[in-house]
Amino acid sequence: MSLEAQINNDIKEAMKAKDRVRLEALRGVKKEVIEAKTSKGASEEISDADIMKIIQKMVKQRKDAAELYKSQNREDLAEKEIEEVNAISEYLPKQLSQEELQPIVKAIIEKVGATSMKEMGKVMGVASKELAGKADGKDISAVVKQLLG
Repeated sequence: MSLEAQINNDIKEAMKAKDRVRLEALRGVKKEVIEAKTSKGASEEISDADIMKIIQKMVKQRKDAAELYKSQNREDLAEKEIEEVNAISEYLPKQLSQEELQPIVKAIIEKVGATSMKEMGKVMGVASKELAGKADGKDISAVVKQLLG
């Protein structure tokens, strides 16, 4: 079953269970997928990898919004955003921790031959491609800085 079909199926399940937060979050994902499919120059079908990118973007947006709400003492709105993050992030692969990232990034640094912070761009380019979907860019960047610095 494709990721898009799974999301559509889970929307029905959320409707039956009357889970409003999950339903709203999944409908948001479906809306973004439909917009990606109908955008100029897009094909009729969308791959699971593209849907993953959409979901990652949505998770990041909601986390950023939750941080903003917390800084403005709006815990009610921040909590809603975090609940939506939890609902849609289950479609993403498990994210790597800092400890799990270190040996992978160390291997990438050796492969690229980087020795200083000046070469961080090279390392980040390779690391971002290899770890796409498995780790957040901020986390990758922090580990690269730590290892090169």
